[in-house]
Amino acid sequence: MSRPLLENKNAVIYGGGGAIGGATARVFAREGARLFLAGRTQAKLDAVARDIAALGGEVETAQVDVFDQHAVEEHAAAVAAKAGSIDVALNAVSIMHDQGTLLADLSLEEFMVPIDGFLRTLFITSKAVAKHMGHERPGVILTLSEPGSKLAAGGILGHGVSAAGKETFSRLLAAELAPSNVRVVCIRPHAVVDAPASGSYTKELFEPMAAAGDQSVQEFLEGGLAQGALLKRLPTLAEVAETAAFLASDRGGAMTGTVANLTGGALVD
Repeated sequence: MSRPLLENKNAVIYGGGGAIGGATARVFAREGARLFLAGRTQAKLDAVARDIAALGGEVETAQVDVFDQHAVEEHAAAVAAKAGSIDVALNAVSIMHDQGTLLADLSLEEFMVPIDGFLRTLFITSKAVAKHMGHERPGVILTLSEPGSKLAAGGILGHGVSAAGKETFSRLLAAELAPSNVRVVCIRPHAVVDAPASGSYTKELFEPMAAAGDQSVQEFLEGGLAQGALLKRLPTLAEVAETAAFLASDRGGAMTGTVANLTGGALVD
């Protein structure tokens, strides 16, 4: 019987109560990781923690504002002091933003929301955990982006720029942290087909686009968006979480400074 992928690993997940963060936390726990979940909504964190505890996993939660750099750094330091190290960190923080508005009607504020929001939290969380990672224990920072980083399409100016920024940030950070034995890998899923039903903010995000085509959000995902992928389907939460577990493990130890494409073939790098 093979050993769990993340046995004896200490993992911090920011946005640990969300759809992707929660799904990943459950898989990490199954694979032997000790979990530290941070996020804005304690009730959501507690729900994920109960699932993990019910399966015998080790988990702690903390209500942390990821826009508060001091609070995030204090939390990371406390985790490292208690666990002895931070081995894996995932930023799965969600930022509600505009999609669908063209430049003529897009305000500067709307344009900047995803750019400032996503990249600010990515900088803050990465800086907080990096100092507690690596050297004799390999460290892994996982980030999330979207297909907007590569698409040439109208109505996603802020979204696309923020997605490209997250991928560039991850690649450059990988170069900085490699000498410290820390890998940085970005995961780029397409819209995750079962995320809205699991409480993701993407339900609200996609509702206007779905309504414009007289569709439900699920019909919009399974119909229009899925048909643009080679596999004619979108990734699931389980697929994103399982990929994250592999990339965080020593089995993915040769991967850094790159993007794992989980778009179902909507984009082929």
